[in-house]
Amino acid sequence: MNKILNIAVDAMGGEGSPKKALDGILHHTNTTKNINYNIFGDQGQIEKILPKKLDNNSYNLIHTNDQILDTDSPLSAAKKGKDTSMWKAIESVKEKKSDIVISAGNTGALFVLAKLNLKMIENIDKPALSALWPNKNGMNVVLDLGANIECNEKNLLDFSIMGSSLFKALFPDEVAKVALLNIGSEELKGNEVIKNAFKLLKDRKNSDFLFKGYVEGNHIMSGDVNVIITDGFTGNIALKTAEGTANFIMKEVKDSMTSNLFGKILTFLNIKNLKKVKEKLDPRLYNGAILIGLDSPVVKSHGSTDSLGFSYSLKVCERIINGNLIDKIKKNLILS
Repeated sequence: MNKILNIAVDAMGGEGSPKKALDGILHHTNTTKNINYNIFGDQGQIEKILPKKLDNNSYNLIHTNDQILDTDSPLSAAKKGKDTSMWKAIESVKEKKSDIVISAGNTGALFVLAKLNLKMIENIDKPALSALWPNKNGMNVVLDLGANIECNEKNLLDFSIMGSSLFKALFPDEVAKVALLNIGSEELKGNEVIKNAFKLLKDRKNSDFLFKGYVEGNHIMSGDVNVIITDGFTGNIALKTAEGTANFIMKEVKDSMTSNLFGKILTFLNIKNLKKVKEKLDPRLYNGAILIGLDSPVVKSHGSTDSLGFSYSLKVCERIINGNLIDKIKKNLILS
């Protein structure tokens, strides 16, 4: 018999919650089994909109009197703290009642409350925010995406270990190929931190991942590497640039295809190919940023995603636990 996985859900965070979170849970139950959802939030609100098709045996509803708002600063969220749905969901992981926590709520607050409740993995100095990013051949893991504005070479080495461990947890049959995001592919390019990190990774002897050197921004999606390492400042800019570019391209394609009769005819003739492109660029399919470096994983769903996007974040939670992410990180740290 397979082990039951327990996912703590902050049902009150993000736009359209709690309905979005509940509908996302229902969608996820249709794609998996052996999952129990510990749902934290306003019981009165939640019970009114619980999907009728949701199995009563698949969840526990834990009432909380308060919630973290998107307008709360991390400091005010910490002060508001202990009776909010976000705090209680994280606390359930701390108390081993849940295996992982997910929230679509306030990002800064989630990270602060997670760090207040959960310990760092030994020998990891800073947690990192990672996410999935499509490439030509499949998927990338990219980190850091904003948790740390400044990093040293030890941090980038740690991110490489954690990022490759995450990649193997999510894609166990593939080889993790790590590269440092840089302004060029030559060894002499980049600042001193990047160069020192390059040397540390190049000299590393064990084989839990392949180090492929540097990758430039225009080759992130080439598929030659699949774990891309950078500081949080650079990573956040790269991510938002890519998101904005994808949105721009999709809007321009849509406008050109529907602006006149000829365009509409071409759209009809190419509908299958256009759907493939749309699915490849659909951000809901890659929803779910992962804060790694703490002794329990924390998943951040995009606040503006819909229920389908939230369900994909729940799938990421499931794969992280089944892939034994934390054990992989600890093992690879010993080998480093």
